[in-house]
Amino acid sequence: MYKQGFPTENIRNFCIIAHIDHGKSTLADRMLEVTGTVEKRRMREQFLDMHPLERERGITIKMQPVRMAYRPKFPISNSEYILNLIDTPGHIDFNYEVSRALAAVEGAILLVDATQGVEAQTISNVEIAKSLKLVIVPVVNKIDLPHARVPETKKEIMSLLNCREEDILEVSARTGEGVEKLIVETVKKVPPPKPGSGEPRALIFDFEFSQHRGIIAHIRLFEGGIKKGDQLKLFEARRNFIVGGTGIFIPELKEAESLGTGEIGYVITNIKEAKVVRVGDTILKNNSALPPLEGYKEIKPVVFSSIFPDSQDQFEDLEKAFGRIKLIDSAFFYEEESSGVLGRGFRCGFLGMLHLEIVAERLERDFGIGVVVATPTVKYHIKTKKGIEEVYTPSKFPEDSEILEISEPYLKLEILTHHDRLSSVVKLLQEHRAEIGETEQFSQTRVKLKAGLPLRELMKDFFDELKSVSSGYASLNYEFSEMRAADLVRLDILVNDEPVPAFARIIPRDAAGREAEATVEKLHKFLPPALFTIKIQGKALGRILASRSLKPSSKDVTQHMYGGDRTRKMKLWKKQKEGKKRLKAHGEVEIPPDVYLKMIKK
Repeated sequence: MYKQGFPTENIRNFCIIAHIDHGKSTLADRMLEVTGTVEKRRMREQFLDMHPLERERGITIKMQPVRMAYRPKFPISNSEYILNLIDTPGHIDFNYEVSRALAAVEGAILLVDATQGVEAQTISNVEIAKSLKLVIVPVVNKIDLPHARVPETKKEIMSLLNCREEDILEVSARTGEGVEKLIVETVKKVPPPKPGSGEPRALIFDFEFSQHRGIIAHIRLFEGGIKKGDQLKLFEARRNFIVGGTGIFIPELKEAESLGTGEIGYVITNIKEAKVVRVGDTILKNNSALPPLEGYKEIKPVVFSSIFPDSQDQFEDLEKAFGRIKLIDSAFFYEEESSGVLGRGFRCGFLGMLHLEIVAERLERDFGIGVVVATPTVKYHIKTKKGIEEVYTPSKFPEDSEILEISEPYLKLEILTHHDRLSSVVKLLQEHRAEIGETEQFSQTRVKLKAGLPLRELMKDFFDELKSVSSGYASLNYEFSEMRAADLVRLDILVNDEPVPAFARIIPRDAAGREAEATVEKLHKFLPPALFTIKIQGKALGRILASRSLKPSSKDVTQHMYGGDRTRKMKLWKKQKEGKKRLKAHGEVEIPPDVYLKMIKK
């Protein structure tokens, strides 16, 4: 068991902030090697990305803290330092979690890819770090690559941070060049935690679930100490608990006798219910009069989609899986719903499209449950004669004649792109009904463009289209702006006159005909043929706006016949034709799960 007692002045708490694919997890790997935290025989790429899904996608999905003991080879003082690193997600869906991780530290390493330069999400994270008054250590990564633009990247960082060129370090996270110098500079520049005493006060920046020990809160202790048996409370959740144990991350959980001021570690709460422990909440003594730490907010889902099991036999398994996911993901939301075509399922809420994709993949990989994912949508405020209601599923969208007013979520965008791609990006924004704002010079070759965009438009392959029109060089950051009035209608897709709720969408009124034709054409392309003709229709504004028929699969019922009178073949053809008529009247169309996924992604 680790024994508490390390001096506060020798502790350094820091994060690495970077855009996706700028080498954050690889840099963390090199730090683990340099400090000897992980033995070489145990080392693997993206060591702190614990889930296989993270390593396959090459992105960090869940935060991972690690404690590294380090004695500099070029002594700052002849003593050992404790370096607490929190590896944070880079995707915008997890922006709030990143902000809480930054609130738990005194410094941040700003990592910028020398081949791509400063990205829009990087700017957002830097602004958060500045607002928290963190010490920022600027670093240019991937200097070993032949197409690295080190001087240009340094100029962008200097403009962003208003720093000197000599303050910017150069590293190659892949080869390890410059990593030890970076660690030494981090020890020099990042201040130690402020000493504190008295009652404990800690910030929850993440948590995980254990079947036997309940929720394990990942915390930064700002004041006092915490040990097993202490009686504490969660301020926002208004819940008391007795500490079942404390420990540190190496990066696996390692039990410790206690945690002291300035340390990052974990607390076993023994709480086994979802929604109780939340990121950003403050842990205090039971009867404490101390105020909570600032910055907490309740994160709410913004993207919604219905999820159904492939087989209704797996409905209970799906419900249990969602319960397990909710225990470690407080932003995830689900409630039961049913569909006449797909059976029983759940209406789920997510932080964004990546969050949705991750949950859907985890259901199959971690729980062995195949699912059907409906077209995602957002939450609308709809005013009718009965009052105002929140609607986040197309099936509950009122008829056009009942609606008095509709409001939808609107976003503020910031896009960084090259000069020569600006016109293409502006054209894309106009196609997605954006309000174009001001542009400003960001560097010699890039401009920053501001715009407003409905959230529903962001879900229509906007990321992929932006990368396409900018040849991969544009980056995007966004935040919620406000609810705005919108003129929208519901588009229903009918298959053999039966509406399929999973394909229903909310669309602009003036685009109803175009969207209906495009959706019907897309389904006609992906839907496999049956033994009878399948009619596919798009319906909105009380009428059919588009229609296609999928021809039946052909079967030669006379292939076993050789020669003979043609009338025998004609009898078989007539019998087949009558059978197809009966099938068309009474047969059900089974839509394979992969068709639903293709309708969302393509």
